[in-house]
Amino acid sequence: MTKQRMFIFVLILTFSTVFPVSSVFAHGKVTLESDICVKNIAGSMVHLSTYQPQHDPEAEYCTEIPKEGEILWVLDLVDQALRDMPIAIQLVRGSEKNNSKTISSFYSRNHSDGVIKGEFNLDEGNYTMFITGEGVPPLLYEFPLKIQKVNYVAAFSTAVPYLLTFLLLAFLSNKLLKRKKAR
Repeated sequence: MTKQRMFIFVLILTFSTVFPVSSVFAHGKVTLESDICVKNIAGSMVHLSTYQPQHDPEAEYCTEIPKEGEILWVLDLVDQALRDMPIAIQLVRGSEKNNSKTISSFYSRNHSDGVIKGEFNLDEGNYTMFITGEGVPPLLYEFPLKIQKVNYVAAFSTAVPYLLTFLLLAFLSNKLLKRKKAR
């Protein structure tokens, strides 16, 4: 095998291990049970989607929202049992339902299509959206919302594959150039 073919083989092998094809389809190809935007209590599931069309009309978020301002939200009541009971929604600043400042509350009795939607105008910070299905027993779902907060661990873990690929390519290029000069 020539050096050039070996270099190309190592390059393809590196990209296929660092960037697996399955990661390209991250949110769109996951099962409902694996979706981080879904909460499941006693077999009853809800799915939260948030949007900021003024910043990126096509982006859908879950609990980490990149910019402060107007946030449109859609709550899908996956199970029929939830569609038949009153739903109370409370948004608080912080993470405790009773000890935090309530930003907004909403009560829905008519949601036969399984969809409840609304909008918030939020500043930077941490919030929690509490969804209560008022059945017997009541079902309480919590969605922590982080508005314009930088998650340094996620940013670092996203950058690591690119950094490793760059370092590996630099190392292989350096070796290849040294071998050519040695001839």
